[in-house]
Amino acid sequence: MDGSTDPHAASRKGNRRGGRAAAFLRDSDGALLVFGVYILVLMLIVGGLSVDLMRYEAQRSRIQNTADRAALAAASMRQELEPEEVVADYFAKAGFSAYHTGTTVDVGLNYRNVQARTTTSVNTLFMRLMGIDTLASPGAGSAEERITNVEIAMVLDISGSMQQTPSRIVNLKAAADEFVAKILADDTDNRISISLVPYNGQVNIGPQLTQLFNITHRHGIADVNCVDMPPSVYDSLTLSRSLPMSQTADADTFTTVFSGSTPPDSWNFSNRAPNPGNKWCPPNPANFVRPLQNNAATLRAQIQALTAVGATSIDAGMRWGLTLLDPGSRSVVSDLVAMGAVPAHFAGRPLDFDDPEVLKVIVLMTDGEHFPEERVNDAYKSGMSPIWRSNGDGNYSIHHPTQSGSNKFWVPHRNSGAGEWRSAAWNSGGGVTQLSWVQVWQQLRVKWVAWQLYARPLGGANASSRTAIYNSWVSNFRSLTPTATMDARLNGLCTMAKDQGVVIFGIAFEAPPGGVTAIRNCASPNRFYDVQGLQIGTAFRQIRSQISSLRLTQ
Repeated sequence: MDGSTDPHAASRKGNRRGGRAAAFLRDSDGALLVFGVYILVLMLIVGGLSVDLMRYEAQRSRIQNTADRAALAAASMRQELEPEEVVADYFAKAGFSAYHTGTTVDVGLNYRNVQARTTTSVNTLFMRLMGIDTLASPGAGSAEERITNVEIAMVLDISGSMQQTPSRIVNLKAAADEFVAKILADDTDNRISISLVPYNGQVNIGPQLTQLFNITHRHGIADVNCVDMPPSVYDSLTLSRSLPMSQTADADTFTTVFSGSTPPDSWNFSNRAPNPGNKWCPPNPANFVRPLQNNAATLRAQIQALTAVGATSIDAGMRWGLTLLDPGSRSVVSDLVAMGAVPAHFAGRPLDFDDPEVLKVIVLMTDGEHFPEERVNDAYKSGMSPIWRSNGDGNYSIHHPTQSGSNKFWVPHRNSGAGEWRSAAWNSGGGVTQLSWVQVWQQLRVKWVAWQLYARPLGGANASSRTAIYNSWVSNFRSLTPTATMDARLNGLCTMAKDQGVVIFGIAFEAPPGGVTAIRNCASPNRFYDVQGLQIGTAFRQIRSQISSLRLTQ
């Protein structure tokens, strides 16, 4: 039979085509399955790679942090152990000794650089499927501590209150002595200079500094080298060498001569001699300013010899402390070098404020608060006075030219102590000597002169009149600076210093509230210490540590 006429032929052809299509579909399913398997394997490899990389990075971070900490600790110039030993100990305690490959140390006269080398190695879990069994890389942690040029002014309170028991001066000496010894111990390259500025009611700048400024009304009294600075010096960063400044008189302007508000009209010679403890510039070489030194023995000897006496003028101490850090005083230091008062290796100091290789520091300490400063007025500092002294009995008389009649010399001890007028200076035998004002203040209290030689003869019998004349002559002889003015001066100086980058460490040592406030306001941020007793030693230790840390670089 002819196939073309077979009625089932079309059906059979269709079945054959359908079978081939089904087979094709079955073949496609198999290909997708294989492809999916490949994708899954690839995802597992990528995920495994991520896990291996995260494990590696976590380990590397732990090792790097250990290296950084070890290098920083070993680089400290206060570290007494060998740097290699410190680094090894850090790795051992962290359980990473196997990853520490070595330590490099570079030590100079004023710096220490430490590099801790490492290697990080992690066995892979998944990357080994790709033929990578281990992830490893080198690393290092580096640190350097560098103390370059450091200029320090130690402005220390040596007022009378420092003698309180238990003695504050003893604790101060111990703390300051240790500070100097430790901070200079590593300075074998003459990088650190320390200026010692003791202060009480004044600052005794010593004979060398006195020669280098324009000091007027010089009295020539040994070891009395304080200066009554004009108000303008507290408004200027630099203390001008040409500015006229009057030398502080060797005088007792403070000690009274009577009790009560109304002075008795009587003679008294027992209270006429000055009280040495109440002179504003006590003649004590141990309390001189010592500029720019790094001889630890010299500085420590002077610290141990400091004597506590007098009032408190923090502003004056700060003025001289800043002067010895101010580059405007470079010519002063040059002259001190020429005199042999400052070591030659400090020629060229004070360095510029903006010198990146210098750290300037003031350590300002007080146990008190400002006390009104007293000074003899210039008109009564030099030249001849109208006061005479008998060479015989040592009693005094005074010439008052405005007194009527021929008797113009008042002799306060005569007439049973009521006093009398005479035509000539009192002479008990041996002649008389007219005194200069310098001699007057060496022998007599300012207030005794105002009462016995002015108020009594010129005030008449009226007590109120005598008191008024007494007060007037005390004011003629002496000026007072209010504490509010002194506080403002101190604050201005501190602001100027901090604006120039000077770091001010402030120590209030058992101080009253006024002193605490003044020192806190003066100190740089986070550089203030309010301490009691032996805590002053801790304060100085922390200051020493911070001075070093301020020069720390990583």
